Amino acid sequence: MSRIGRKPVEIPKGVSVSITTDTVSVKGPKGTLNLPRHKAIEIKQGKEEGKDVITFERKGNLGPERAAHGLMRALVNNMLEGV
Repeated sequence: MSRIGRKPVEIPKGVSVSITTDTVSVKGPKGTLNLPRHKAIEIKQGKEEGKDVITFERKGNLGPERAAHGLMRALVNNMLEGV
């Protein structure tokens, strides 16, 4: 499993995340960003240790799916920092 992909991403205060079947939208005080979802990566929003977090899981173990796992996590993390 990807070392980067398995780390949950903490959602900062003042930022809202919307996860749909096609996109991930992040809205904060500096604006709004949208990212199309990769079909092989499952994105879930929940609570962990009292904090709002986003977790990422891949459906298979093929090369492109493994590469997309860490990539999606990194892109969403950068979106959260940007807004």
